[in-house]
Amino acid sequence: MQSYTIGQAARLLGVSPDTARRWADAGRVATHRDDSGRRLIDGRDLAAFSVELAKTAATPDEEAPYTSARNAFPGIVTAIKLGDVAAQVEIQAGPHRLVSLLTREAVEELGLEVGMEATARVKSTNVHIDRA
Repeated sequence: MQSYTIGQAARLLGVSPDTARRWADAGRVATHRDDSGRRLIDGRDLAAFSVELAKTAATPDEEAPYTSARNAFPGIVTAIKLGDVAAQVEIQAGPHRLVSLLTREAVEELGLEVGMEATARVKSTNVHIDRA
């Protein structure tokens, strides 16, 4: 079975190594040490923890958007370039920079501005933007 270092687990979970280390220290995810003393997380344990984490990530008060699109990247709008008809919106979602081409009208209807939260949803070759 594959095992992951704290740093690798952090990258897969989208958090800092310090956060993953604190979760391990608190016993939220089981670890063991290899022959060289590195702390490792078994793949099955990490998979189960990631599912648990995803279930608890949204608070019950939050309304989930109604959409069939998957692969959501919540982040912050970092740039908007408006043309006469088209627009380009950039979102920084953790380590991911996503760029979406959409209509100027859509940007205006969503009220998108640099610095606001938004979610990029990737489906096939399209990036959909949901205002947070």
